[in-house]
Amino acid sequence: MGDSLTVESTQHNGRLTSTGEDPDARMQASVPDILKSFNPDLIGYSTGNGNHDDASLDQSVLRVKAEELPRQAQKLVNSLKNNMLIDFQKDWKLITVYIGIADMCAYCTNEEYYSPEKVALRIKEALDILHREVPRAFVNLVEMQNIENLHRLHDRGLSTPELRSWCDCLIKPHDSAELSAHIISWDYRNALQELVYSGIYDKRDDFTVVLQPFLRNMEIPLTADGKPDLSYFTQDGVHFSARSRALLASGLWNNMLEPNGEKSEVFECSATTPTLHCPTQKRPYLFTYRNSDDAESQIAGAGRASHQASGSDVTCMERDPSNTVPVSVHNLRPADIKVIAALGDSITAGNGAGSKPGDLIDILTQYRGLSWCIGGDENITTVTTLTNILREFNPSLVGYSTGTGRQHTPQSFLNQAVAGAETEELLIQVRKLMELLKNDSRINFQDDWKMITLFIGGNDLCNFCKDPNRYSPDNFTNNIQEVLDILHSEVPRAFVNLVTVLNIVPLRDLFTDTQVKCPRFLLKQLCGCVIKPPDNSTQLDQLQSLNRIYQERTHSLVGSGRYDTREDFTVVIQPFLEDIEIPRDKDGLPDKSYFAPDCFHFGLKSHSQAARSLWNNLLEPMGGKTSNQKFDVPINISCPSKEQPYLRTYRNSNFTYPNNSVQPTSVAPGSIETTTVQSSKPSASLQTTPSLLTTTKKPDQVFGSELLCKDRAPSDVIPNSVHALRPADVKVIGAVGDSLTAGNGIGSKPNNVLDVLTQYRGLSFSIGGDQSLRTITTLPNILREFSPSLTGFSTGKGNLENPKAFLNQAFPGALAEDLPGQVRRLVDIMKNNSKIDFQNDWKIINLFIGGNDMCKYCTDPVYFSAINFAKRIEEALDILHKEVPRAFVNLIEVLQLIPLRRLYQDTQLRCPRTLMRMLCHCVVKPHENSSELQMMTEANNAYQRSTQMLIELGRYDTREDFTVVLQPFFRHLHIPVLESGQPDVSFFAPDCFHLSKKFHTQLSRTLWNNMLQPVGEKSDFQDASTNISLSCPSQDQPFLRTFKNSNYTYQGVDPITKPPENWGSDLSCSENQASKTIPTSVHRLRPADIKVVAAMGDSLTVAFGARAKNLFELQTQYQGVSWSNGGDKSLETVTTFPNVLKKFNPNIYGFSTGIGKRKSNFNVAVPGSKAKDMRAQAHTLIQLMKNSSKINFEQDWKVITIFIGANDLCEYCMNKETYSSDNYVKHIQEALDMLHKQVPKAFINMMQIIEMNGLRRIKQETIGCAILEKNTCPCFIELRENSPELHEIMRINRDYQTKLTSLIYNGKYDTSEDFTVVLQPYFSNTIVPLNSIGQLELSFFSVDCFHLSERGQAEMAIGLWNNMLEPIGRKQNYNNFTYDRTKLKCPTSDAPYLFTRRNSAVEPEDTTRKPTPTAVTTTVVTHKVPMAEQRVWVAVLIAVAGMVLGAALVLAVAKLRSRKYRKQDEKALELNGIKL
Repeated sequence: MGDSLTVESTQHNGRLTSTGEDPDARMQASVPDILKSFNPDLIGYSTGNGNHDDASLDQSVLRVKAEELPRQAQKLVNSLKNNMLIDFQKDWKLITVYIGIADMCAYCTNEEYYSPEKVALRIKEALDILHREVPRAFVNLVEMQNIENLHRLHDRGLSTPELRSWCDCLIKPHDSAELSAHIISWDYRNALQELVYSGIYDKRDDFTVVLQPFLRNMEIPLTADGKPDLSYFTQDGVHFSARSRALLASGLWNNMLEPNGEKSEVFECSATTPTLHCPTQKRPYLFTYRNSDDAESQIAGAGRASHQASGSDVTCMERDPSNTVPVSVHNLRPADIKVIAALGDSITAGNGAGSKPGDLIDILTQYRGLSWCIGGDENITTVTTLTNILREFNPSLVGYSTGTGRQHTPQSFLNQAVAGAETEELLIQVRKLMELLKNDSRINFQDDWKMITLFIGGNDLCNFCKDPNRYSPDNFTNNIQEVLDILHSEVPRAFVNLVTVLNIVPLRDLFTDTQVKCPRFLLKQLCGCVIKPPDNSTQLDQLQSLNRIYQERTHSLVGSGRYDTREDFTVVIQPFLEDIEIPRDKDGLPDKSYFAPDCFHFGLKSHSQAARSLWNNLLEPMGGKTSNQKFDVPINISCPSKEQPYLRTYRNSNFTYPNNSVQPTSVAPGSIETTTVQSSKPSASLQTTPSLLTTTKKPDQVFGSELLCKDRAPSDVIPNSVHALRPADVKVIGAVGDSLTAGNGIGSKPNNVLDVLTQYRGLSFSIGGDQSLRTITTLPNILREFSPSLTGFSTGKGNLENPKAFLNQAFPGALAEDLPGQVRRLVDIMKNNSKIDFQNDWKIINLFIGGNDMCKYCTDPVYFSAINFAKRIEEALDILHKEVPRAFVNLIEVLQLIPLRRLYQDTQLRCPRTLMRMLCHCVVKPHENSSELQMMTEANNAYQRSTQMLIELGRYDTREDFTVVLQPFFRHLHIPVLESGQPDVSFFAPDCFHLSKKFHTQLSRTLWNNMLQPVGEKSDFQDASTNISLSCPSQDQPFLRTFKNSNYTYQGVDPITKPPENWGSDLSCSENQASKTIPTSVHRLRPADIKVVAAMGDSLTVAFGARAKNLFELQTQYQGVSWSNGGDKSLETVTTFPNVLKKFNPNIYGFSTGIGKRKSNFNVAVPGSKAKDMRAQAHTLIQLMKNSSKINFEQDWKVITIFIGANDLCEYCMNKETYSSDNYVKHIQEALDMLHKQVPKAFINMMQIIEMNGLRRIKQETIGCAILEKNTCPCFIELRENSPELHEIMRINRDYQTKLTSLIYNGKYDTSEDFTVVLQPYFSNTIVPLNSIGQLELSFFSVDCFHLSERGQAEMAIGLWNNMLEPIGRKQNYNNFTYDRTKLKCPTSDAPYLFTRRNSAVEPEDTTRKPTPTAVTTTVVTHKVPMAEQRVWVAVLIAVAGMVLGAALVLAVAKLRSRKYRKQDEKALELNGIKL
C-alpha cells in the first residue's frame, strides 16, 4: 500500500513495478523473492507492469497522498477476503505500507490540511482498517526517505520542470524566517513514530505495525568526477530507479530482522550485491516491539517531554537605585535600568527554547519569553533571564518579551531579533526598535536608562563557505558597526551589550558523535559550513580562523573608543561565549539536553546559563571578563557590592582600550568586589533531565522544599498587634545563639574535621538565606516565599565580622551569659541599618542557646544550674522587650543532648571520639546507668523546664506589638538511624556533634511548623529521619501563633515549684486487647491477660507515710497509692501499677485501696519486714488467693511484685551474719520456691534491691528528717564518708544485688510454661532527685526523708511498668525522678507481651555492674606479618597520628579564636552549640 518506491526505466514508459520482480531484470532480490526462499507457496506479490486491475494485492500508486490510503486499505482487505488462494482467517500476511513525500510536497499549498498531525490521522485511519479487519498480519510501515536528493538536484540545476511543478514546497529557496524544509520532513517522521509507538496496534497477539526506518538517511556514492551518482533515482529525485530494487528489498528485509532500537537507519546506494540477514536460532522471528530487547522503551517514551524549571535566586543586598537618576553610564546601577531591548537571530528570538524533546517542528516556535537576554516569562525563581534578574533590582522594568510569537507580535515588544537573521539584516531590526522606543507610552525615551543586547553572527558562520565574500570579516564588522552607529547617534542613556559570536566549532560534536541521537541531516542543512567539513581539513581550519577573526574584529571595533564619546552611552563587549565548549554529560558525551530538539539552538538550560553568564559579565571589570564560560557546571550569580555597585564600563574598570591609546580615562570608583551567591536552580537543572514546564519543577528532594500555600498575601494594612501577624508581614529576621545558629560545619565535607571551624551562616536553619527554598530550606527562605523583600538573613560563609552575617549575631562557643551582649549588638544594627525601618518593620528574632552550658554543667553545677540559665535568657529577653518594637521572638528550647551519646558509643562509626570528649565531656564521658549520666539527664530536662517557666510567667506579653513564643520541637530528640540500626552520620558534621545540612533542613521545617502550631499544642519531638512537610497558614488562622490567638492561658507561676493537683499519668495504647484465648505460656502474656495483682514487701510497698503531712501521719499506710499494689481512683489521678493495668483490664482484682490494712486485699507487705519474712508473706498470699471467691486461682493469670531488702541493709552492722548476702538470697529463694510450687499462672516481679548510698546525700532540712535521722537507717546514715564501715556495707549492698541476680537467672524458675520470675532492675542505681538549683527535691520523700511520698510512689510504679515492657538485657537500671504524665510506655504490635527471659531471646545483663571500659586483649602472633600488611598498618598509624595532630590543631586554633572573641563579648569557639 501507499506510494511506489521504484519506477521503471524509460523503455518501460515510467510504469511501476512496485516491490515485485521486473520480468526484464535478472535481479532476484525483492522481498517476495526472499520470502519464497522460506515459503515457496507465497502468494499475493505483484508481477508485470504494475497494472492493479488483476488479482494482485499490490495497491501502491505513484505519488499517492495519505488521503488515499484508507481507500487502498479497504480495497486490499476486500482482495484478501475474496482471493480463493488465501485462507483469510488463518494465513499470516505481510503488508507493507510506504508513504512518500507527496503530502510534504503539497505542504505549502495548505499547511493546515497537510500538517504532519493531519497526515498522521489519515495514515491512522488506514491502519485502523487493517487492524480492525485483518487477522494475522505483520504490517511494515516504511518511513519516508531522506529528501537530501531533492536539494542536491536543485542546487546542481538538475531538477526538472516536473519536479518543480509538484514539489516546489521542498526545493524552493528557503525563507530566512523558516528554519528548513528538513524540519517539515522530520516532523512528518515524528508523527509516524508517535502513531506507532503509541502501542495501539500491539493490543492483539495476531497483529502489529512495525516502523522500518532504513530510508531515514541515504549514502549516495560519487561518480568519477566527484558528483553524486544519481543513476539510482529517477529524474524527479524522489523515486528509485529499477537499479535500486534489490537495495530496497535488502534494506526492508534486514530491517525486519533487526530488533527495535538496533534497526539500520542508513540506506546505501551501492553497485555491490547487498548482504541479506538471516534469522538465527536465538532470534528466529520477525522483530516486533514486543519481542525486541528494548521492548516498550520507545513506545513508553514516545512523545514524552521532560520538563524542568530553570530559576535562580538573587540575594544581593545592594539592590537600590542611585539616589538621583545618574547622568553618566559609568555610574549606572542595575536598579537604574528602566528599559531592556535586544537584537539578533533565532537564539535571541528563542527558537525551540521551550520545545519538548524530539518535537522538531516546534523549533519554529519562538519562545521569546524564555530568551536568555530579553525574556520575561514568570520570574527569577522559575525562569532565569537577564530581564528577570534585573527585575529583582527594578520591578518596573519594561521592554522584555513574553510568551511565544514572532518579532511583530505585541508580546515581543523590544525583542526585535529575527530567526535566521544575518548581520546584514540588522538594520531592519534596529529601525523597528527605534520606532518602538520613541513611540511607546511606557518609555520616556530621553530620560529612561536602557540596556540593549546585540548578539549575532552564527548564521554568517554557518553560510560563509557558500559565499566567502558576502560573509567576510569586513562585511561582518561593517554590518555591526552600522547598527551601533545608529544607536550611538540616536539613543540617549543606553548601555549596549555586544555579545561576541560564540565559538561555533564545538557544535560539530553533536553531529560527529554517533552515540548522540541528533537530526544530522537537519544539522547539515542548518549549518553545513560548520558540520560538513572533515576533521583536520582545510575548510575546518578556515572556519576556525574566521570564527576567531569575527571575535577579534568586534573587539577592535569597540576598542576604537568610537562609542565612548558621550557620558550617557557606551558599548561593552561581553565575551562569555568566545571560548565556550560543548556541555557534556557524566559519560563525557555531548549533552543534548542543553539544546533544542534540532541539537543546534539553545534549550532552556542553555538559555538559563547564558543569562547567568551575561549578568556576571556585566559585573566583571573590563580586562577581567570571563570568556570561556562552561555551561555544564553550576554558575554563580554575582552581586554588585557596596564598593562597586555599577555595571562595569571601560571607565569604572580603569581600563584602557588596546586600540585607543589616547582614550581618556578616569579613576575607577573602586575595584570590583562582588558578592557571589550560589544560584538556586543550576545545580539541580545541570544534573537532571531538563523540563520546560516550569510549574512542575520539583524541589531538591534532600535540601529544598516545596511550599504549597495558596494564601501568601500580607495583611491589608500593617498590623499593630503581634497576635494578628501574618508571615508576609514580616520584613526583618535576626538571630542570636551559638554555633548551631552560626552554622559551624553545616556544609563541611565528610571527614574534614577542621572545616567544622567554618561558619556556613547562609545555611543556618533559623537565619540562613543562601539560594532559595527550592534548593536550601531555611526559615528565611520559607518566609521569602511570603515576603520576598525580607532582610536580615545571613549568606555565605564567615565569622561575625563578615558583613554577610548581617543580623545573625550568633557566634561559636556562646553561653547563655553571652546572650545579652549579642542582643545589644543586634538591636544596635537594626536601629542603624538603612534597610530597616526600626519602628515600623515587623521582626522575627530567633534565640537558641544552651548546648555549651550543658557541656560545662558537670564542671560547676551551681554556676550552670537551670535557674542561672533561665536568668541569663531572661536578661536577654528583657532587653528585646524593652527596646525592640514590633517583634515576634522565637525562644527555641534547648535540645536534648543525651541522645547524641550514641554517636560516641558506636565504635564502628568513624567519629573523632577524642574530639567529642573534648567538645562535651560532661555528656559523652559518663558511663551508662551512672549517677553522673542521670545528673546530666536531669539537668537537661531542668534547662527545658526553666525556659518553660520563664515564658509561662507571661512577662513578655504586656505589649500588643511584642511576644516571646517558646518553640519546643527539641524537647525530645530522635537520632536518625540506618537500616542497620547505626546512627546515620550523614545528618552530622564531620565531628559527629554539629549538625549537617540535612539536619538543618529538617530543623527549618520543624521550626516553621512550630510557629504555625497553637501554643499548648506544639510538637515537642524532633525526628530528622522523617519526611517533614511544610505547613501553611489557614484561612481561619492565617497568623503566626501566639498565646492570645491560640486562646492559651499562661500558668503564671513556676511549673516546677507549683505542685500539680495529682501525680496521675496519661496512657493510651493501641495494643490494649487481651489474647484471643487465655494463654498457656507466661512468655506470651499480654497486659490485658492479667486478672490478679498482689504484692509482698515492707513499708515502701504499703506506702508508709506516702501522704503524711506531719510526723503524726508518718505511721499511716496509704495502701491505695502503693506503687506496686495500690488501686485508688484511676491512673489519671493516681499512678500505681494496678491502675496502669486497669487500662488493659478494668476488672483486675487484688489491689489495695484506702488507708490501713482493711482494704489491702492481696497486698501482704508488712512495714519493717526483712527478707526472712518473705516466706511467711508468700504463705499468707497463697491462702488469700486460694480462698478468694473473686478469682479463679487455677486459671487466672497473676502478677506478684516483691520488693525487700532495705531493712536488712539498714541493720547489717548490728548482725552481719543474720543479714549477710547469702541469708538474704536464701530467704528470698524460699519464698520464690513456695510460689513456684503452689501458684499456677504467675508472673513474679522481683525488684532489685535499692542502692542505698544515694540516700546519704539527703540533707536533713525538715524537723522530721532531723528527728528521725539517726533511727531511720543507722548502718548507712551514721557512717563517716570513706570509712571502712561504709565501704563494707556498700560492698554488701552490691553483693545483695549480684547474688539476687544469680538466683533469678539460674533457670530454676523457668521450668514450667506458666510461671516465671523476672528481675526488674529499676532501683539498681539510685539517683537522688535534685531540683533546678542542685538541691534535694524533697517532694519525692515523706516527712522522714527516707520513705517515699505519693510522688515517689508514682515514680516507682512508672519504673516497674516500663521495666516489664523492656526486654531482659535492655532494661533501664536506674530510677528517673522527673514528673511527666507521659512517661509510661505501651506494648507494641511487634512486642505485645510482658518480657521474660525466653521472649527476650538474650542473656540477662548484670544489673549491679556499672559500665566500664572494655579491656582489649592483644594476642601475640608469632607468624611473620607480610610486608603489604605492614605497610597497611603503617598507613593506619600515620592516619591516626594525623587525626590526633588535626585535633590538636583544632584545639589550638579554637583557643586563639576564643581569646579574640572573648574580647568582643564572644566566647570560645564551639561546634554546633558545643564548646571547643
